[in-house]
Amino acid sequence: MQTPKPIILDTSFLLFALKQKIDFYAELRRIIDTNFKLYIVDKQVPELEKRELGKLALKLLKHYKASIIKTTSKKSVDDLILEQALAKDAYVATQDRKLKKKLKEHNIKTITVRQKSYLDFG
Repeated sequence: MQTPKPIILDTSFLLFALKQKIDFYAELRRIIDTNFKLYIVDKQVPELEKRELGKLALKLLKHYKASIIKTTSKKSVDDLILEQALAKDAYVATQDRKLKKKLKEHNIKTITVRQKSYLDFG
């Protein structure tokens, strides 16, 4: 059996997708032609817990059996996402322009919300 493709979800992506009422899991299944596994970085949890949509995001992530990547570094969430994407050969779902630029420099595929209604590769 094929190993699931890792997808790291950035906070900006989660909040924007939920704000636009996008079923991000169904959309990921639509655009990715293989099994995948969702991840977030542990430092995103406090960011998400502070917001109503963030709390919903955490419930959905639990429902979809997303894994939380434990980190010990004092780096920023964006740097941790980049580091983990490289280590796991992962796609990254984000709306953050600066993060997208960093990821592109390392040839990491990004997934973004397009026209406030669907997901596509960035």
